Amino acid sequence: MANLSALNQFKDRYALHKRAPTLVMKFGGTSVGTAQAMHQVALIVEEARPQWPQLVVIVSALAGVTNLLLESAQGAVRGEVQDCASTETRLRQVHYAIADELVADSQRRAVVKSEIDGFVSDFLNLCRAVGVLGEASPRALDALASLGERMSVRLMAAVLQEHGLAAQAVDASSLIVTDDHFQDAHPDFLATAQQSTRVLQPLFDQGAIPVVTGFMAATPEGVVTTLGRGGSDYSAGILGAVLQADDVWIWTDVDGVLTADPRAVPEARTISELTYREIAELAYYGAKVLHPKTIRPVIETGVGLRICNTFNPAHPGTRLVEKRELSGRQIVRAVTAVRNQRLVTIEGRGMLGVPGVAARAFGAVASTGTSVPLITQASSEQSICFAVPDSASHRVLIALEQTFAVELEQRDIDRIWISAEVVILTVVGLGMIHTPGVAGKIFTLLGDNGVNVIAIAQGSSEVSISLVVLESDADRGLRAIHTLTLAGG
Repeated sequence: MANLSALNQFKDRYALHKRAPTLVMKFGGTSVGTAQAMHQVALIVEEARPQWPQLVVIVSALAGVTNLLLESAQGAVRGEVQDCASTETRLRQVHYAIADELVADSQRRAVVKSEIDGFVSDFLNLCRAVGVLGEASPRALDALASLGERMSVRLMAAVLQEHGLAAQAVDASSLIVTDDHFQDAHPDFLATAQQSTRVLQPLFDQGAIPVVTGFMAATPEGVVTTLGRGGSDYSAGILGAVLQADDVWIWTDVDGVLTADPRAVPEARTISELTYREIAELAYYGAKVLHPKTIRPVIETGVGLRICNTFNPAHPGTRLVEKRELSGRQIVRAVTAVRNQRLVTIEGRGMLGVPGVAARAFGAVASTGTSVPLITQASSEQSICFAVPDSASHRVLIALEQTFAVELEQRDIDRIWISAEVVILTVVGLGMIHTPGVAGKIFTLLGDNGVNVIAIAQGSSEVSISLVVLESDADRGLRAIHTLTLAGG
């Protein structure tokens, strides 16, 4: 993100200042997954339009479509090319059904169906190529995965046109410039600012609403990339930053950020206001309502951020702010759970005072492409413990055993082992910084409810405390800690 400073210099140098109020709205897959949902989106855009002369609508693929595309590609790798034919049928069905219901103008409907046919043909060609090669490169997967968004924006633009709005589909590959780190590309904010202004400003001047693909981007050479799964939120943050938008609104299927997962804690409530530091912790530790990368470009360029419910647009949702007033009772704001984890422990008396053990351990983990959400180490340096996803635990163990083969043989390291399935509970609240005894209250509640804490980690910011418990104790622990949240959020 270092090039955000270059972006600000570019704005100052070229006086790249918005000439009218600007809003970026992003709608996720469930918000456009059915004809009824897409109609609801059109009503939201129609209502917002008079207040926002410069309005950008970012749209994800229809719910389930990206998974369908990628699963078909993997099937083709295995030689199951027949799956591509069934996917072709399914893609046409779901997109045609929305067009038939919401696009009454026959000519407009024929155009959008023709565009969808073109992308379905691209899908089939890519699938066949993958099947012939017997492998799917990251570049090929990005090309495949981006097709869902490219179809959905054509549909959404046509639906908005039916509502009398001048909407135009825009592929973000013409706006967002990234490196060639396929499947998780990194944006060049300066180049993106230049591209986005060049492409979007003429549309704004014409009174049009750009309907932009989320998730996808392109290299400077125009090769399609993606921003990682859930990257449509990030697209909104990027475009909000480079356009100097007044606000970015993330539309999803819940009433903003909740104090806990309502499936585990029925008493969970919407939090009306959170700081960026709090939402960053919540997003990282399992709150699916916002992609973690969305936050930084918005913070650093001073853009407002709000999370809203497409299916309950009258609800104010959650407003994200840089600072908020702290009440004496507003200590714990929310608790999240990261499930399907295992703890990996490296222990041995021979580790004491030996430099580089942790570096080698995490180098081995990195070689497997695994992210580590939590780390803790005994002060005696006789053990290191960290969490990894259950799906990656076996290959992480193999990598560690290979890295420390000599130490294991010499018994400098006694053993490397993996726990049973665990859950990381993370307690978040800015008020925890100034309030003594919060950890004590948390542990007392867990103890009173028969929940054993296996490991604990707390960042120096003190905005969050993470606890590891057995999977069988997780929901009980969530409900116990949730009693510390402020009623009404």
